[in-house]
Amino acid sequence: MSTILHYLMLFFGGFISIYMIAIVIAYTSMLIFAFIELRKQYKLDKNASDEDYIDAFYYKPLSVIIPAYNEEVGIVDSVRSALNLKYPQTELIVVNDGSKDNTQQVVIEQFQMKKIHKVINKQIESKPIIQVYQSEIHHNLYLIEKENGGKADALNAGINFAKYPYFCSIDGDSILDEKSLLRVMKPIILSNEEVIAAGGNIRIANGLDVQMGSVYQRNLPNRPLVLMQIIEYTRAFMMGRIALAKFNLVLIISGAFSVFAKKWVVEVGGYSVKTIGEDMELVVKLHRYLQENKLKKRIEFVPDPVCWTEAPESLGILRKQRRRWHQGLIESLVKHRKMTFNPKYGKIGMISFPYFWLVECFGPLIELGGYIYMVVAYFSGTFYFEFAILLALLFILYGSVLSAFSILMETWSVNIYSGINNFFKLIIISLTEAFWYRPLTLVWRCEAFIQELLGRKSWGDMKRVGLSKKPEQKKEGDKTK
Repeated sequence: MSTILHYLMLFFGGFISIYMIAIVIAYTSMLIFAFIELRKQYKLDKNASDEDYIDAFYYKPLSVIIPAYNEEVGIVDSVRSALNLKYPQTELIVVNDGSKDNTQQVVIEQFQMKKIHKVINKQIESKPIIQVYQSEIHHNLYLIEKENGGKADALNAGINFAKYPYFCSIDGDSILDEKSLLRVMKPIILSNEEVIAAGGNIRIANGLDVQMGSVYQRNLPNRPLVLMQIIEYTRAFMMGRIALAKFNLVLIISGAFSVFAKKWVVEVGGYSVKTIGEDMELVVKLHRYLQENKLKKRIEFVPDPVCWTEAPESLGILRKQRRRWHQGLIESLVKHRKMTFNPKYGKIGMISFPYFWLVECFGPLIELGGYIYMVVAYFSGTFYFEFAILLALLFILYGSVLSAFSILMETWSVNIYSGINNFFKLIIISLTEAFWYRPLTLVWRCEAFIQELLGRKSWGDMKRVGLSKKPEQKKEGDKTK
């Protein structure tokens, strides 16, 4: 029996080691590709570049869609930030998805909305629209009142209403920098319509000074949980998505800030109302449609344009969010599993899907198994002790080093959180990730497998503080239903 245990421990330890080495190589490669890509953009005068293409933007008018469910504490800031965007031709559509709070009344009062009659071309199925409003002070601002159907359904209703060929979806608790649309649309303009979708950079706004829909002060908050999410977002966007987008391999662009060509979204049936991860599902459907019809189109990620969003401030809410995100990932991969290692789908099938299965989907289970192995190995005798220590160092170093390099790249290129104090605060807190934050998120993401096996779907909820509210003004609002 001891011999069997010995070989099992040896096999599992070897498997974990090989897996972790492969992960380190993959992430290091991504880091190098991201660095090269950012270096190309480093010397560009972004402001001058924006002005150079301003005439071209007139030919790509765009609809901004904000789905809102119980977003009364943040919706006004989101709308104001969208109204402040520097883009030649836009319309702004707020979709009230049957909110139970005062979301609709707040928008009506703040922006002087009046009922109008509007004929809507229903190209995608959605829940019935009850009423349409238009602002008397901002004639390009509309409010759609509809029956509750979830975020995906609200976005589909907004797409049906939108009159322009491109649309941008942002969350009801998000704020865009004023030049974000100009910069996220640039690859679409320059590609002569080869690029059909583009995602922007998401950053956390908790603790920042937000007034009238604009971010004025970018000092970091002091809460360790929020700081760890800032590091996590920085690593995901500055490293992973830049590298994947370079080779047209990205399967996820954040629903909090993304732009799509309306034509292609309608072709694939819009956002899926039956999956939790509607943003990833749409991107996968687009890739699948393009490959099956042999169309040479691209989906891009642009690191420069920034969208500020509110992050969870409690472990309970963060747990529900991460569990929901991972369950959405599992759903999309399972639903489109025939694309995996299928040469018919090109690089998406042969590289992107295997990567997302092995690293993003099953990674938490394997890594959690590694932590369990280290504990068992530690108490199993001296033969495994050195191996367990080596594995522990691998777990700790790869996460901390990659996080530190991501922060360095962000500071060097985009420099959102400027200042030496902010830089060192992020570096120091990143060194603690492996000891508390990463094990927690691994467990939560593993819970998603249980939820999926049991057939449970929960979109979760989130307490909204409101980005321009003080802590004593907290109210509760659900993100989506």
